[in-house]
Amino acid sequence: MDIGRPMKFATKEDIECPIEHVFARAADFAGFERQALRRGANVRKTDSNERHGLGSGWDVNFKFRGKDRQLKAAITAWEPPNGYRITSTTSGIEAVVLVELVPLSRNRTRLSMSIELKPKTIGARIMVQSLKLARGTLQRRFDLRVADYASDIVERYRPV
Repeated sequence: MDIGRPMKFATKEDIECPIEHVFARAADFAGFERQALRRGANVRKTDSNERHGLGSGWDVNFKFRGKDRQLKAAITAWEPPNGYRITSTTSGIEAVVLVELVPLSRNRTRLSMSIELKPKTIGARIMVQSLKLARGTLQRRFDLRVADYASDIVERYRPV
């Protein structure tokens, strides 16, 4: 049951790298797990697959605003090298992260990334409403993070 309207953040970056390299970096879930661990989260993979793909999932426990939080995430769409979708739930909010890649040329790729937050409880609706008040600031932060991530992808590219 949805309560309230979803909130969505979306941005695009053009990256001077082939789509295969961009996908490999954007789907480096082991690296994302290490980042979460460094930031104090407890990450547990819920599937036994060595490789990540459709059906891979995680349980993540972390502190946010002084409270212990639990997040369940799973890859719900997987289309290498064109992108993937991750659906997660935490504290009454369903979040859908969509990563789409489009080759613009042999060595140039457009990365489109979006996050949609859907409140499922009254408390989550109130939290999403408060986020909407800071929408401009949050969108700028999202744009900056994705731009920094795109720069990191380019820095790690080593043409063969």
